Amino acid sequence: MHELLRCIFSRLPDVENMEHINGGNTIKQEIGGLNNEYTLGSGNFENGNMSSDYDGQPLSTNFASNASMGLVATSIDENIGGSGGGKEAVSYDLHMMTGPYGVPCMVEIFNFLCSSLNVNEHTGMGPRSNTIAFDEDGPLFSLGLINSAIELGGPFIRRHPRLLSLIQDELFRNLMQFGLSMSPLILSMVCSMVLNLYNHLRTELKLQLEAFFSCVILRLAQSRYGATYQQQEVAMEALVDFCRQKTFMVEMYANLDCDITCSNIFEDLANLLSKSAFPVNCPLSSMHILALDGLIAVIQGMAERIGNGLVGSENSPVNLEEYTPFWMVKCDNYSDTRHWVPFVRRRKYIKRRLMIGADHFNRDPKKGLEFLQGTHLLPDKLDPQSVACFFRYTAGLDKNLVGDFLGNHDEFCVQVLHEFAWTFDFQDMNLDTALRLFLETFRLPGESQKIQRVLEAFSERYYEQSPQILANKDAALLLSYSLIMLNTDQHNIQVKKKMTEEDFIRNNRHINGGNDLPRDFLSELYHSICKNEIRTTPEQGAGFPEMTPSRWIDLMHKSKKTAPFIVSDSRAYLDRDMFAIMSGPTIAAISVVFDHAEHEEVYQTCIDGFLAVAKISACHHLEDVLDDLVVSLCKFTTLMNPSSAEEPVLAFGDDTKARKATVAVFTIANNYGDYIRTGWRNILDCILRLHKLGLLPARVASDAADESELSTDTGHGKPLPNSLSSAHMPSMGTPRRSSGLMGRFSQLLSLDTEEPRSQPTEQQLAAHQRTLQTIQKCHIDSIFTESKFLQAESLLQLAKALMLAAGRPQKGNSSPEDEDTAVFCLELLIAITLNNRDRIVLLWQGVYEHIANIVQSTVIPCALVEKAVFGVLRICQRLLPYKENLSDELLKSLQLVMKLDARVADAYCEQITQEVSRLVKANASHIKSQFGWRTITSILNNTARHLEASEAGFDALLFIMSDGAHLLPANYVLCVETSRQFAESRVGQAERSVRALDLMAGSVNCLARWASEAKEAMGVDEALKMSQDIGEMWFRLVQGLRKVCLDQREEVRNYALLSLQKCLTGVDEIHLPHGLWLQCFEMVIFTVLDDLLEIAQGQSQKDYRNMEGTLILAMRLLSNVFLQLLHDLSQLTIFCKLWLGVLSRMEKYMNVKVRGKRSEKLHELVPELLKNTLLVMKTRGVLVQRSALGGDSLWELTWLHVNNISLSLQSEVFPDQDSEPSQHKHSQIGGGLVSDETGSSPLNETVASESAGIRG
Repeated sequence: MHELLRCIFSRLPDVENMEHINGGNTIKQEIGGLNNEYTLGSGNFENGNMSSDYDGQPLSTNFASNASMGLVATSIDENIGGSGGGKEAVSYDLHMMTGPYGVPCMVEIFNFLCSSLNVNEHTGMGPRSNTIAFDEDGPLFSLGLINSAIELGGPFIRRHPRLLSLIQDELFRNLMQFGLSMSPLILSMVCSMVLNLYNHLRTELKLQLEAFFSCVILRLAQSRYGATYQQQEVAMEALVDFCRQKTFMVEMYANLDCDITCSNIFEDLANLLSKSAFPVNCPLSSMHILALDGLIAVIQGMAERIGNGLVGSENSPVNLEEYTPFWMVKCDNYSDTRHWVPFVRRRKYIKRRLMIGADHFNRDPKKGLEFLQGTHLLPDKLDPQSVACFFRYTAGLDKNLVGDFLGNHDEFCVQVLHEFAWTFDFQDMNLDTALRLFLETFRLPGESQKIQRVLEAFSERYYEQSPQILANKDAALLLSYSLIMLNTDQHNIQVKKKMTEEDFIRNNRHINGGNDLPRDFLSELYHSICKNEIRTTPEQGAGFPEMTPSRWIDLMHKSKKTAPFIVSDSRAYLDRDMFAIMSGPTIAAISVVFDHAEHEEVYQTCIDGFLAVAKISACHHLEDVLDDLVVSLCKFTTLMNPSSAEEPVLAFGDDTKARKATVAVFTIANNYGDYIRTGWRNILDCILRLHKLGLLPARVASDAADESELSTDTGHGKPLPNSLSSAHMPSMGTPRRSSGLMGRFSQLLSLDTEEPRSQPTEQQLAAHQRTLQTIQKCHIDSIFTESKFLQAESLLQLAKALMLAAGRPQKGNSSPEDEDTAVFCLELLIAITLNNRDRIVLLWQGVYEHIANIVQSTVIPCALVEKAVFGVLRICQRLLPYKENLSDELLKSLQLVMKLDARVADAYCEQITQEVSRLVKANASHIKSQFGWRTITSILNNTARHLEASEAGFDALLFIMSDGAHLLPANYVLCVETSRQFAESRVGQAERSVRALDLMAGSVNCLARWASEAKEAMGVDEALKMSQDIGEMWFRLVQGLRKVCLDQREEVRNYALLSLQKCLTGVDEIHLPHGLWLQCFEMVIFTVLDDLLEIAQGQSQKDYRNMEGTLILAMRLLSNVFLQLLHDLSQLTIFCKLWLGVLSRMEKYMNVKVRGKRSEKLHELVPELLKNTLLVMKTRGVLVQRSALGGDSLWELTWLHVNNISLSLQSEVFPDQDSEPSQHKHSQIGGGLVSDETGSSPLNETVASESAGIRG
């Protein structure tokens, strides 16, 4: 028989080819007719909600004759008699009718095989039957033959509407019933056949496939519906086979879940697989593994599609901007992904919103409708049709509320009721079948008036579509009422005396327009009601119903109008939406199986599933899902649990599950880190555990920007082992040694007393080797060295996780373990900061605050604060060359150094200064702002008086100021002040102070250069402003030198005076305003003279040695500066006051007593200097007697003071004062200057000789 069938149906492809050759017109007509059957009419409403209660009865023979055979016969008649014109068509028909093994032959054979499956011919086939005592050979034989025919015919069957209609109706109807068979063999054969039908003819079997999964697979695979374990196992195996079809789940989602008139098959199947994989209070079984295989097959199918390309609209959110009738949404082209992908996503959005609306409606009908109006699913002004369609096509509605609404006497509710009835298609249906379908969608109200209104609407619709027997709609109404009464009579246990068939017929006399209805018609109705109750109070909720005759008829009606089946390709158009639905249960299911599994192959299956979930989550940017996955996986590493094992390293090496989970975690972190958010904290917990166990490679905390530099800075940080081997493995029973300086010190102390170590066994060595290999596979260091490639949000979360893992520093002592963790986390934080120099703005604020907390909360030197301080310095050194615009922000962090506790600062001052010196030398050209230089110089100032640090600090200052290499207007005053600090510092030799004074004096050259450049390059206003700034800088310089002139050390003090004189007299290239010179005399020259005089008279010789020499230098400075500036000063109105100040200081110095004795040297020097000064003033015409009458105050006051110093000076300077007064008057012509012949040469010689003496 199989061979005969194979011989016949194997010709179907050849018949197809012959049809193309000989019968082109006919085949076009057949295909056209078929397509017309599946087109969507704009005036028709789609099918209704199939999640209601079921009547619990098998399909009847009457149904088979009424529905299936009629449709088949009609199809055959139409195709035989409906041939096109022309000889080709005639020849095709004759050939097909008379040729052996033609299409009619195939139809007859197929029809016979389908009829042989009539369920009622076999016992034990009812859905609630528990017996398998029937001959299964016959059905198996028929099913096998049909399956062979389908395999041979394949997709060519759809070209023949007669064969196709047999499969769509009779075959599938019988398969639905055989699918509930207690025989595993029959169930397996049915599932195999449906799989074949899916592969070949799924585009023609959309609703049939939905019914099969709803009423067979989903019912049998769950024990709550009474299925045996064997049935559950076969159903699960079948489901897994379907899941292995690459596009199966996608097509279920697109065609059913995204259709408001269909069930959520994809969602139900995914939930079934997830729940079935859960071992609840039982060990892992084959059923759990089977469900897991199906779940992972779906996930891996999604993962494989990722590489095939995505569509741009996939991630775009769906929004309804305005109201459109949701039941009328159409797709322009079901074969073009540009059309159907947004279409199905829009439909799914509508379906979800309708479900939310249903939930609101069930709590408060009014608010539910208002919600739907707000989401544009119902119009702002409700109309009956939209509300009716909401009731008709929305699953999950409370059927009691719907029934009450439809039965209400309100005019609007009555209109909704009629529109609701018009959504049904009762074409060619028996009255009881139509009534069953109608009453399945809501609960029939109990009040008679409401019942009448509902039945009136039903009767009107039924009569309009099936008027064959009934005379009018009143007849339909009366008969419907009669059926409801019969149903109550027959199935209400309180009714003792049941209505007989004769009673029923008698009760319905003369209702058909005054005539009787046919007795056979009424009798058939009576028996149908008696056998199958009409449920007027359907159960609430979803669930998976049985397929009843009325539902099957409805399904066949709807299949003519349903939207075309969408065939998906291998691209991930809808995977994001699907994955979002199933990701949570999937991760939970895989995790539970992984937790319960004991075999390595199951471990690997779960790991493959985890990695596929990670890939999909990352690809579709589902960060929350990826975080959940990471959290689940980290639990299985055992690294987050406080280990109770004596040797956790060895325990880890012996735990295959933990090692696989660990590798998976870090594989996800390395491959999909861009989309990890809160999961970083769990990953870091694992890393910290490995760090505590000493299992991390040395490069984990290094930064890739400098491959030669390890992260272990100078100091007490814990060095990480370079590699792992048996030599590094701790011996059994020996506690792990503490890390850090104190730990190493204690190890040295214990070397002599340590007990001999026990040698590890081969098993322990093997376990340790496995641990080593696992850590190597993890590539943990790549997480941080490759962090520069992380997306910004992920990078921020990683940095945040590091700060949280480090913990908030506490003032006082913390445990060594906590400190070690904080140090390690800080190393990692610094590493990723350096690796992300191009994105430093993103990280810097958080990193700075974290380090600031450490610095400000640490009161004793420790590894953590050391790592924080030197980490900041390292960041600045490495990033300043690349981020000049952020130099102030980076250098601001160095102010933390000045906030260190005194003990901490003292401990690290030398190293800090060395690092700052390196920073300055490498980046001086990149520091432009005054703020940045203030930070640098503030640190250098602090080092000036530190014994160990001062040398490095001065070295940095030399680099900046030598030859003015890096002096800028922005840092000039700051550097001068720093130089003064070093000059005054008594740490180190006086030679360094002298060098510091040289730096100060030499900086005048920079001022001169800037002044020259300003004149050449700048405009008038800018040059004036620059000149003022230079004057201010010069004034700050001489003020600084004035302070050093009071130093206790003789050589420093005297050198400072010489340097001050150099800065006061060597400024010819700098234009200094007169007012600034007056300030200089008052605040610098006079002040330093007064202060030195006070010191000489008041301090002991022990503190200030040889003050006499210093006073001589000070007096020479006064004379020289005054003489050099005489011309400019004499023009000032307050010159007299200034001159008297000079005379006053000379007088004081003349009479000073050093160590209680008058200074002979000063007593000789002051008159000599004064004489020279007077001669110059006389020569330049500054000091002349202008009036013989005694009105010249300058002249009189001068001699008043001069005579106090020396009475002979006036006669020496003006020997001919009385004899030649007119000559003196003449000498002031031309600005007070005299001719060279009268005195220029002696004066110049005198001033020159004095200057030479000062330099000496």
